[in-house]
Parts: sequence; structure tokens; C-alpha cells
Amino acid sequence: MTIRFDNKVAIVTGAGGGIGKQHALELAKRGAKVVVNDLGGSVDGSGASDAAEEVVELIKAEGGEAISNGASVTDLDAVKGMVDQTMSEWGRVDILVNNAGILRDKSFHKVTLEDFNLVMDVHFQGSLNCTHTVFPIMREQEYGRIIFTSSSSGVFGNFGQTNYGSAKMAMVGLMNTLKIEGQSKNVFTNSITPVAYTRMTEGLIPEDFGKNLQPEYVTPAVIYLASESAPNGAIMAAGAGVFSRIFIHETMGVSLGMGEDMTPENIQANWDKISDMEDARALQNGGEQTLKFFELINQK
Repeated sequence: MTIRFDNKVAIVTGAGGGIGKQHALELAKRGAKVVVNDLGGSVDGSGASDAAEEVVELIKAEGGEAISNGASVTDLDAVKGMVDQTMSEWGRVDILVNNAGILRDKSFHKVTLEDFNLVMDVHFQGSLNCTHTVFPIMREQEYGRIIFTSSSSGVFGNFGQTNYGSAKMAMVGLMNTLKIEGQSKNVFTNSITPVAYTRMTEGLIPEDFGKNLQPEYVTPAVIYLASESAPNGAIMAAGAGVFSRIFIHETMGVSLGMGEDMTPENIQANWDKISDMEDARALQNGGEQTLKFFELINQK
């Protein structure tokens, strides 16, 4: 069945170029009314431009509906103003794609806390500002789809990206609780970890390989996660036509008891068994871990 977004309203941050632009164009093509948000700054977050308005004009040229917004996602008042603008224009917010981001890569012993915090502010705090502002609206209308743009740098790590990786993994933590809190109101939250050749990655990915990693190759994942048939609480990797799912698992572990056998030496001796993934579980909430602990205790 064709995925459509007729009568749906989407906000896409960082949509003036790269991946975000492709998300905005495709959402509009499929019937969504789109708020194209972008400060229009450079990769490191400096400066501003009319990039968002240019995307709006592209959407309108194809017969779609869109408005531009130049708010910085780090400015909570500006974010609230963007959402107020959206509600005034169209009366609802159905989809939020948190995509805005910058890079200030340096190895941890060289990065300044100023650069660390700035990347955290744009990626995580910016996503938090937008999500916290639209979440009550989505709950009230009993429908919403929220998408975080996470990264393999957060889930798996990447040299020189402690700030970026920390922000990206923080999104997963936020998602994991929002998936629970929003479910009863049909507000689903998911994450993507994109692989794409954009101005943010052109120094990290060889240009000849980059042709296989066009930004629009990520967008089908976002369209699915923004749809009515979306899952809830999934992390999807996307790039070059490849789509996969990332799970966070916990091994079954070993119960050493609460007596004299509960020693660091016995942890050392049982490390391979503690690490055995054969019966690992993808837990759906923190309480399931506690239940698993009691399950092991009762086996002794």
C-alpha cells in the first residue's frame, strides 16, 4: 500500500540541504504540509542563509504546501515560535523529524568543552527542545510520529567524535522512554542512523564511494518511520539502498549469589559466560532487566 501523508503536517529540522532537504521534499511529494526549518549555517554551525526558503520554493513548484522557518533548534523560545507558527498555519503537528546538526570533530584530549557542548546543544538539546514542544500536541490529538537522527558514531563509536557520538546516543536514551510514554496516545518514536555523503561527511567518506551514498537513499527509512504503520522504538540504519535494524541486547548473565561467591575474582572467572550472547535478550524497558535478575536468582 502506498504511504501517503495527506492532511498531515510535518516539521523537518535542518532541512535546508543534505538529508533533511530530501526528507522534506519526499514528505511533501506524498501529501504532507511541511515546515522546512533551517538556520542555514555552515557545517560547524556558524553563519546563516536562506536555504530553507529555497527548499520551500522547490516544494511549491511541485504543487506542494510548505513554509520556511529559520529558528535555531538550540533556542527554545524560537522553537516554540516555530511550533506556534505551524499550529497557526495548519492547526496540528503530526510528524517531527529531528535532523539539524553540526560537526566539530576532534579527539577527546584536544576538543574544547565549548565545542563539545555546542555539538551537544545542537544535536541533543535541539532535538529535545523540538520534541518537548510538540509532544503535548501529539498526545492531545492522539497521533504523532517522532524521528531522531542518531548515528553509528553514537551506537558503536567513532574516533574524534566524542561530542557527536554522545549527543547521538543520548537521543536513543530519550527515544527508549518516549516509546513507552507515547504509545497509549499513538505517538511513536524511532531513530535512524544514516550513512550518506553530504557536506557533513565529505571529509570522512571518499568522494568516489560517496556516489553510492546519496542523501535521498536514506529518506525511504524516514518515510516509513513517519507513516501510520511505523514501528515504535526502533533504530534503523539506512544508506546506499541498504536498510537494517540495530538492537540493544543484554546477555542472560550469571548469578553468583549474594554470599561469599559474589567476588570480582568470580566475575573474572565467569567473564566468557557473562558475555555469552546465545540467550541475549532485547529488553523493551528497564523493568524487564529487573525481572531477568529475579529470574536468575530463582534458578539457584
